[in-house]
Amino acid sequence: MATVTRRTFRSSPHRDALTTWAAISDLLTRTNIGAQQELGSVAGIASSIIADKACKNSPIIVSSEGPQTRIYCLYDDEAIDGSDANEEVLGFDPLNGDWSISLPCEPDDLDWVQSALKQKGERITARDRTDAKKQDTANSSQGAALEIDLEGLLKP
Repeated sequence: MATVTRRTFRSSPHRDALTTWAAISDLLTRTNIGAQQELGSVAGIASSIIADKACKNSPIIVSSEGPQTRIYCLYDDEAIDGSDANEEVLGFDPLNGDWSISLPCEPDDLDWVQSALKQKGERITARDRTDAKKQDTANSSQGAALEIDLEGLLKP
């Protein structure tokens, strides 16, 4: 079973989409300076996705040799309030080894976003934002079922 870490960033109107991507990039590249340039090269594309609020219910998924990191964004009143935000530093390198980032995208924008990202590299891709729910369901159904031995538990 894979370990998953969640972070939630305050976006518009607390900060604009480009500044939100910069904050996310800073979190991800804190221990991996080499990845800063690659994340910076897609800043315009990623900020467009953030501005479209695609990250509200579908996460940016960061996969590597360590735990998977899922990043959501808060918008409107939730972003101003900030009580649900968690922008704390991770206790591991989220871009360790062979890493990839999957950005959620509005279905209407998916073709141009995938094409633009492909020109920047192979590690950062886009997916239909509705696919995250399908993936979450698939991951939870593949997990091991918990079985409790009630007889053994209740023995004196």
